[in-house]
Amino acid sequence: MSANDLLTLLAPEIVLAVGALAILVLGMVWRSERAYRPLVAVGIGVALATAAVSLATVSGGALPQGMWAADAFTHFFRVLGAGCVAVALVLAMGRQQFGNEFPGLILLATLGILLTAGGANLVMIYVGIELLSITSYILTGLLREEPRSNEAAVKYFFYGAAASAIMVYGFSLLFGLTGAVSLAGVAAGLAKAGPAESVRWLAVPAMVLMMAGLGFKVAAVPFHQWSPDVYEGAPTPVTAFLSVGPKAAGFAAMARIFVAALPGLQADWAVLLAVLSIATMTLGNLVALAQTHMKRLLAYSSIAQAGYMLIGLVALRAQGAAAGAGTPPLLGDGLAGLLVYLVAYLLTNLGAFAVVQAVEEAEGTDALSAYAGLVRRAPLTAAAMVFFMLSLVGIPPLACFLGKLFIFSAAVNAGLLALAAIGVVNSVISLAYYFKVVRLMFFERAEGEAPRLPISGSLKVALTVTWAGTLGLVLLATPLIGWVSRSVQMLVR
Repeated sequence: MSANDLLTLLAPEIVLAVGALAILVLGMVWRSERAYRPLVAVGIGVALATAAVSLATVSGGALPQGMWAADAFTHFFRVLGAGCVAVALVLAMGRQQFGNEFPGLILLATLGILLTAGGANLVMIYVGIELLSITSYILTGLLREEPRSNEAAVKYFFYGAAASAIMVYGFSLLFGLTGAVSLAGVAAGLAKAGPAESVRWLAVPAMVLMMAGLGFKVAAVPFHQWSPDVYEGAPTPVTAFLSVGPKAAGFAAMARIFVAALPGLQADWAVLLAVLSIATMTLGNLVALAQTHMKRLLAYSSIAQAGYMLIGLVALRAQGAAAGAGTPPLLGDGLAGLLVYLVAYLLTNLGAFAVVQAVEEAEGTDALSAYAGLVRRAPLTAAAMVFFMLSLVGIPPLACFLGKLFIFSAAVNAGLLALAAIGVVNSVISLAYYFKVVRLMFFERAEGEAPRLPISGSLKVALTVTWAGTLGLVLLATPLIGWVSRSVQMLVR
């Protein structure tokens, strides 16, 4: 592979890394608070450039020794990650207290997402996850004078360190069993070792240990304990990013590992993921019912959403088994459903956090009581929040309805009727706490005469983009499904 080929292959990652490092250097040289907004604007430009370069890159390939793959699956997460960080930076536009290093750090965290999504090697996946994790710990503790932010960062760090150590031990078991760290090499080693029964005694514990680290990134039960405290303590734009970015990276890594490295053990990991899915969506929804602060409510909502997404991996159809090469994934393809759900969740959840930030800036709190009578103070903002809540429930024709349609159809198509039914029941349960917010905004009055809610220009941009995406994603279903189809088919195995 020539140097030009390598630069072309890694162009989006190079744009992201160079942009992040340039912002960090500029932030150290230009230390004035007035530098914050220009640096954030540069960060948004870098994110959009990363997405543009990713969409313009049509040829795929892999690094030498199969360390990392720039296939259509990676392209999907390049665009998803760039979109996520762009909205998070827009939300952070007026937050000078974050410091000039903020945009550079969050771009480095996004680079971790991209490296994880394209990892075709256990070592590369670990490097990507650690880059994402370390920068996330720092971002969580950005508000140095805020005790809750410090506490959240410390908890996040210790949970993350333990989860990463356990995950690496699982990787080491697979290496000891197969003598390989590339995903293709692990699959070949397991096939050479004999039938699944002869390797299950070690492969299954390895999968369980791996899921500790990957489950931590997606906030799956029982690896979710960090999520409520971090969501509440981190700055709201960081919380918005953490609610989507690490989740996307975790699911990308799971899909790569299970499809490319462990296809012969699908019966085992499907059972493991099914148990995690049921526990995650059920606990997330039930505990969310009792929450009195919006960020904690959305934290448990995010846990429940991870449970629905896990259904897509449980129902993952062996690529090429049910369709010939070149055939687009059917409505019942779990991996396609997962990718559609991630797009819908990004638009909806980032929009919800834009409203949270608007209320938090005006009221100084994220307590649910601050949302009382919001429709009288900011009618359009309250209306947007209604649509975001309805979308998270899965009400048609909003964005998350499309994701749940694909996910639940995949479960039914795979014969997992009980799992699909549990998912539907949990969606009904979620109505209670999502509509609690709606009731407060429209049918309760704020104490005293509350002033009109001020909305900054950057928040208006974020709300407009995410609201339009939540409402209009169904209209773009055909190109989205085509994009997802190509991403699933070219997943390096």
